[in-house]
Amino acid sequence: MTNNSTHQSTHCGRNAQPGSRREFLASSAHGFGSLALAGMLSREAAAAAPAADSLRARQPDFAAKAKSVIMLYMSGGPSQVDTFDHKPELQRFDGQPLPASFRADDLKLQFMGAADSKLMGSPFKFEKHGESGLEISSLFPELAKRADDLAIIKSCHHDSFIHGPAINFLCTGSPLVGHPSVGSWVTYGLGSESENLPAYMAMSDGIFRGGNGMYQSGYLPALYQGTVVRTEGSPIKNLARPANLETAQQRAVLDQLANWNRRHAEARPGDSRLEARIANYELAFKMQTSAPELMDVTAETAATQELYGVQKEPTARFGRMCLLARRMVERGVRCVQLVNNDWDGHGECAANHQANASRIDQPIAALLTDLKQRSLLDSTLVVWCGEFGRTPVLQGNKGRDHSPYGFSVWMAGGGIRGGQTIGATDDFGFRAVEDKIHVHDLHATMLTLLGIDHEKLTYLFEGRNRRLTDVGGENEFTKRLIS
Repeated sequence: MTNNSTHQSTHCGRNAQPGSRREFLASSAHGFGSLALAGMLSREAAAAAPAADSLRARQPDFAAKAKSVIMLYMSGGPSQVDTFDHKPELQRFDGQPLPASFRADDLKLQFMGAADSKLMGSPFKFEKHGESGLEISSLFPELAKRADDLAIIKSCHHDSFIHGPAINFLCTGSPLVGHPSVGSWVTYGLGSESENLPAYMAMSDGIFRGGNGMYQSGYLPALYQGTVVRTEGSPIKNLARPANLETAQQRAVLDQLANWNRRHAEARPGDSRLEARIANYELAFKMQTSAPELMDVTAETAATQELYGVQKEPTARFGRMCLLARRMVERGVRCVQLVNNDWDGHGECAANHQANASRIDQPIAALLTDLKQRSLLDSTLVVWCGEFGRTPVLQGNKGRDHSPYGFSVWMAGGGIRGGQTIGATDDFGFRAVEDKIHVHDLHATMLTLLGIDHEKLTYLFEGRNRRLTDVGGENEFTKRLIS
């Protein structure tokens, strides 16, 4: 799966001569150049894709447990001690000063060195659920019914307590900008199983707080970046064919453009970007038929729509996103990323979390239920995470600050053995202390479950073979997840 392509650049003259491709497109298909979807044809100087069929489905390195992944990203950072990490001791010492041992200088905390920092217990009740007895907060009454499908990892950690770098870490494996997203790496490694839809699609019920870096391809070829699906209005920008252009005319435009592009490419051996662009034009053409069918959730039964809560508030928007995610993997989409905003509970953390949970609890539980009913859960890895957790001490008006030192993530499907917890934080839920799992370890496990050797999935950029897990990534706990 290693690709040793390097960056190259091309130049397009601004003053096109008569008979040029630019003039042809402008005169015969006004606006057609935008049809290849926002994001899929951007970054013209991106590295070349290896071939025109670079999105063709490829065999994994070894037997895969999953063939697709749905990432449920909780933007802002949900509090682990209010969701999946029950801390009775935190309740017991609620309102008392933070012990001196938590104010050590080497912890590099934002404010917890203050002598007057007070512990704040969770206002949410934790109960045991399912045959496994997993403890889950009352924030998630519907998800709790799926407890036996969940593997809760309580000991995730990294060292970036600012949103931007932390989001980059979870979404790209690096705190720095410009790195490929997880979905781009997965698509680069495995290709696409769908001929009529992008391999990687992303949706948000608000903004992408981390910007387009959350789903872009970074230094990988632009072919591998996510296609954004809007949850309101036209789902994909510039997809519809211009009203004055018939299908046959559009086909003629594509064929002529492909001829010019191939002639251009033949004169430049080793530069395969034009082949990739041709493939993207063709995909956009096919999507004009397949995308509307995909987005039409009214084709689902009334019972299914009710299951997801798509016809009521506050679940309508995220419910539709989850239903679309199921429809996407059902149609061969390799990676789906759903973003929920905004868990940044600096003030009134409980109210913030209650509002967010009310929007996502039923839809996510429905997604797991629906996937399982359709025999898709075994082949679909579902991952729930945020960029970090939150502190066990009070901030401002009943709020909690950021804490990347020990937070919770859960996985389901994709060969995961549900009904288990892995790792632990200290008595107050601040630091990971048992079976510590770094973000690189999390990504290594995701790739492993998809049949990808994370150490071999590399791309040569600026003289170095880069990878999602950088120079880290242990997947020892993968065996526990699946056994």
